[in-house]
Amino acid sequence: MSAATTGPAAGDPLAALRAAAQARTEARAASKAAHAARRAENARPKRSADELRAIVERGRRELHGRGTPGVPDGDHPEATAEQVVAWAVREFGDSIAVACSMADAVLPHVVARQAPWVDVLFLETGYHFPETSGTRDAVEQQMEVTIVDVLPRLTVAQQDEAHGKDLWSRDPAACCAMRKVEPLTRTLGEYEVWVTGVRRDEAPTRTGTPLVTWDEKNGLVKINPLAAWSFDDLLGYAADHQVILNPLLNDGYPSIGCAPCTRRVAPGEDPRAGRWAGLDKTECGLHV
Repeated sequence: MSAATTGPAAGDPLAALRAAAQARTEARAASKAAHAARRAENARPKRSADELRAIVERGRRELHGRGTPGVPDGDHPEATAEQVVAWAVREFGDSIAVACSMADAVLPHVVARQAPWVDVLFLETGYHFPETSGTRDAVEQQMEVTIVDVLPRLTVAQQDEAHGKDLWSRDPAACCAMRKVEPLTRTLGEYEVWVTGVRRDEAPTRTGTPLVTWDEKNGLVKINPLAAWSFDDLLGYAADHQVILNPLLNDGYPSIGCAPCTRRVAPGEDPRAGRWAGLDKTECGLHV
């Protein structure tokens, strides 16, 4: 009997599946480790703000054509999402961070196709829906990305003790500042560019979102490769590429934030109407 027909997998389909899964896991781990080693070997200091601003100006000319962000110009069309990512990889190498709320994994997928094992920042606020945490775990297991959990300085229990229980219900801006904005700002200091999934169709405040800009608050470049996409474009891409989606997207939540501050959206409502409903608040502070 040949070696190919012996062993625990011989004649056992489940054992063969387990062996194949183990081989895939080991291959992923080896690829990720090789990337980390190459990244460490090629690491360089973060460039100055003036140098990065100069890159932004070049990027605007290259990516926006001569048009105004958000205003169609048939003679000078904007770059596609793939072209924006290709530009970022050329300019910044591994110093790229992808911000992902885990409403879906489309943005990490778009970036990882050209930058395997790119860092994907997940704001672990402590208030996520179980579906969001599950989506985060599935992305880490199935996609060629490196999940970086961005943590607030205080746990939910510590924040309750210091500021009173359920701060989100009394001062949502303060809660977002502590659990989202400050942790992200602290983490972004390690990178030259961050990539967001902001789209112009999401809210009136986002209609002029550029493909590339200088983020003065965080001191780095910010790109929005999906800015021109619609929600249907996003869902279509996910279907075409079998990209992971948060189950809540199909349960009335087109925009997903922390569970206490997010409700379902009625048909015809603004996609972000379910965020901080009933409050004079439309943004968490990350993009303003």
